[in-house]
Amino acid sequence: VRLSSKTFVVPFCEVWHWFEDTNSVNIVILFPIAITFYFTWWFIHFVDGFFSPIYAQLGINIFGLGFITSVTFIFFVGVFMSSWVGASVLGIGEWIIKRMPLVRHIYNASKQISAAISPDQNKQAFKEAVIIRHPRIGEYAFGFITSSVSLQSYCGQEDLYCVYVPTNHLYIGDIFMVNSKDVIRPNLSVREGIEIVVSGGMSMPQVLSTLDPHPHLHAIHTDRGGASRS
Repeated sequence: VRLSSKTFVVPFCEVWHWFEDTNSVNIVILFPIAITFYFTWWFIHFVDGFFSPIYAQLGINIFGLGFITSVTFIFFVGVFMSSWVGASVLGIGEWIIKRMPLVRHIYNASKQISAAISPDQNKQAFKEAVIIRHPRIGEYAFGFITSSVSLQSYCGQEDLYCVYVPTNHLYIGDIFMVNSKDVIRPNLSVREGIEIVVSGGMSMPQVLSTLDPHPHLHAIHTDRGGASRS
């Protein structure tokens, strides 16, 4: 029996397509696990490096001991800073740093970033996760309320919200002053809003419900691509 080359090519192509599909699924599953493991391992090494040189000088080479020491040190520093004496020391340190030409700008920027993701709701830079109508009618933009302001003119007073809309990064974006009546409040916390921005909209729920009534707007249906429609 004479076998042609097509006899082997067709099964090989099927096996190859199956192999590609299987690998694609495996990559999708393993990629977030690998990224999480990599950054966790990097973080442990980074924190461990603060005190591990001291232990190395003492002849103690136990991996993770520097990490445990660093975490314990951070915990006791937090306990100390929460006291009256610690708050006073921190205030003096901030007073000195804010008078240094270059360092004060770096410190203020890093402090604002820390305040934005702080679990303390009273100190958050991002007050609420909201939706505004932007840039055209029928399109919406996802943003965060950072502050409020009253605009006074000859026509009267208008209450406005400063809404920060991220562009290509969480801390790179535009600021819009929007009337308080035009701000849509979805059933999302600030932390959930940050996750949506960081994931590029992939963690957006399929249905967003508004917390306050809006005329002609009861729910915003979204797909996984991040686009929205009313």
